Amino acid sequence: MSRPEMNVVDVGRRLRIARETAGMTQAHAAANINVARTTLVAIEKGQRTARVAELLPLARQYGTSVNALLRRESVYIDLVPRFRKLPGCKDQASGEAARLLADLVRAEVELENLLGIMHPRNYPPERVLLPGDMRAQAENDATELRQRLGLGLAPVRDLMSLLELDLGIRLYVRRLAPQVSGLFAFEEQVGACMLLNAGHPRERRAQTAAHELGHLVSNRRSPDVQYRDGGESSREERYANAFGRAFLTPARTVMQRFGEVTQGASQLTRRHVIVLAYTFGVSREALVRRLEELNLTKPGTWDWFQGNGGITNQQARQVLGDLVDMDRDSTDTKRPTTLRLSLLAAEAWRQELLSEGQLARLLHLDRVQLREILDGVEREGVEADGAPKLPA
Repeated sequence: MSRPEMNVVDVGRRLRIARETAGMTQAHAAANINVARTTLVAIEKGQRTARVAELLPLARQYGTSVNALLRRESVYIDLVPRFRKLPGCKDQASGEAARLLADLVRAEVELENLLGIMHPRNYPPERVLLPGDMRAQAENDATELRQRLGLGLAPVRDLMSLLELDLGIRLYVRRLAPQVSGLFAFEEQVGACMLLNAGHPRERRAQTAAHELGHLVSNRRSPDVQYRDGGESSREERYANAFGRAFLTPARTVMQRFGEVTQGASQLTRRHVIVLAYTFGVSREALVRRLEELNLTKPGTWDWFQGNGGITNQQARQVLGDLVDMDRDSTDTKRPTTLRLSLLAAEAWRQELLSEGQLARLLHLDRVQLREILDGVEREGVEADGAPKLPA
């Protein structure tokens, strides 16, 4: 039985989103295919059917294909145009990161659609930002979410798995420009999406992820780009920063662990900071700033450490020894795509839903990279011969 054809309104919408994602005006796109701007407007509104002779050059200049535009399982979302509207988000680095996030989300959702997989969502309720003490609200909201997730007041040891598996956030870790820490976007069609910079230390990524989690709680319909040296230019940013600190380093637990680690000591030492930062999975600076915020040490303590040689990674290795484990998320970035996308792509290929060429274009990989993914999954399949079958 043949699949129903795409209707003219859906095709027009996809063309509009593809054009906006490519950063092209209607006038420019129309001129490139030798039609009036009003004609392209009518096509994008679904008032006129696009001809094949128009679709081919439009797809080419938008960096996509006619097949992708017309395939029913394809997903077109307007993440990139939303990011472009953000104040200060006009630089090339944030634009490239937004396009990467959109590409990863589209690929994952299209493969889910092909395979009939539903992506679970377990998002916390959205909280309106109230007047008054922003930090107090962030602390309360973070504590509430921790209780909802069954974390209590314990440190979060694997934040990435919690975000992806417990909350259902579409999470990606890829190398971005150094100044970009991460991005967050919410689209009703695909849910919450987060992209973190694999080039940043693990602790920094955790802080970025917790910050973006604050945006999911407080104002999820506004996209966010977090910069490495970003300030607190709005109430939303102040809330997200405070939420991230409270979620990763809950006040009561920090006070308790601080008392245990510094028991009998008269001064805060580098060893104390290293142990506490490791306990909570945050950077040494974030830990000391939190101690200052909770009045457990005097203001300016971190600046004092910095002015007196800092707290180095070598010192941390001397204190922690074998506890300094490998950065799994950073290692995973050596893969050409995320592990979950690799599994979805291999299953779509195994079921002959997409060809190698279609998968390579969908995932923005060359044939060699795709073949490495498929070969790896094939080897695992051979090794699993005779293993128990999963229920249908």
